[in-house]
Amino acid sequence: MMIARHLAFAIGLAIAASPAIGQTYPGPVMSLDDALAAAGATNPSIEASQSGIRAAEAQRSVAGLRPNPSIDAMAENVAGTGAYSGLRSSETTVGLSLPLELGGKRSARVAVASAQLDRATLGAAIARADLRLRVTQAYNDAVAARRRAENAREQVGIAAEVLRAARVRVAAGRASPLEEQRADVARLNAEGAAERTERSAQVALDNLARLTGRAMGTLDGAWFARVAATGPALPVATGDTLAVAAARADLTTATAQVRLARSQRIPDVTVSAAARRLEASNDIAGVFSVSVPLPLFNNGRAGVDLASAQRQQADAQRRAAVLDAEQGIASAQVDAANGATTARNATGPTLAAAQEAARIARIGYREGKFGQLDLLEAERTLAETRSAAIDALAAYHDAQARLERLTAPAPTDAELPR
Repeated sequence: MMIARHLAFAIGLAIAASPAIGQTYPGPVMSLDDALAAAGATNPSIEASQSGIRAAEAQRSVAGLRPNPSIDAMAENVAGTGAYSGLRSSETTVGLSLPLELGGKRSARVAVASAQLDRATLGAAIARADLRLRVTQAYNDAVAARRRAENAREQVGIAAEVLRAARVRVAAGRASPLEEQRADVARLNAEGAAERTERSAQVALDNLARLTGRAMGTLDGAWFARVAATGPALPVATGDTLAVAAARADLTTATAQVRLARSQRIPDVTVSAAARRLEASNDIAGVFSVSVPLPLFNNGRAGVDLASAQRQQADAQRRAAVLDAEQGIASAQVDAANGATTARNATGPTLAAAQEAARIARIGYREGKFGQLDLLEAERTLAETRSAAIDALAAYHDAQARLERLTAPAPTDAELPR
């Protein structure tokens, strides 16, 4: 009876002293929303996308500018021989030349720049959605890693107490020394597993800290344990998603490039007006001219062919983006639903059964009804079930994050710059 009381006390101490799976850490709780807000304020990808919008706005302003006029100055009949020596017979002409763009080149340039600005705005929305996915996945990884580390530390405590209990049984002559050796091996294995999970948890926390620019304290374990109710997958309008909208914007830009290439085939005209002064008589005469380039070697046809081919490519990529979006959303919906089912089972009936089996094994081992191998097997099963529950929750949240990214809506026309 004395040995039984020692065993009961030792195993009870292990259960009471071991950290709970939902253990918190010092410091205020950083929720997922806090992490997302912190990352959005410091991440360079957001800054780069905003700079891209400003560059596209400047490019549109540049596209709307007209060609600059030029001042022309020319002196004729100077530094010759006879009557043309010196400046006596010189003719000095000063004028202004103005290029006239024909064929709608300016409006075509503006159309290309406007399409590129819309694409840059979509790029900024994509950068925000990508960052949200990265931070959510990093947050999920960090919480899961902490849970795994806590589970591993609990197993170390249990293994240590089982070793103490085995030593009591061996000392009392009720078990062979082999039982103590097995318990010691189990303790060493548990300690090694705990070290590995601690390192992984630290890396996950460091990665989250790099994204948010903030030191990690307590993370929101309630968010990690929460599994939303699932139902039939609802249809998603893939045309409104960021990926398809970006491909559509690329097609719009390529179409505008075709129009610009066609406008380039029409030659521009340069008109000039000048005043000519004749040194010999001090008379002034007007000079007018028109300059039109001859498209003998480059008539712009190759540029149109290039732009047309690029438009065809963009159209094919748009259709491919629609297929990829439909496939990706369907897969993510299935992964999220399966992850929710697995998580509910692993954190509910399966985990409860493993906990009950471990409880019965501890009582039976204490009372001498079960052997050490039965207790170790029950504890191993409980540890694996807890680990599977953590993995299931992590997989569920990862699938939810991917689904949210794939279905992220594109900005509406009213939200695009005009």
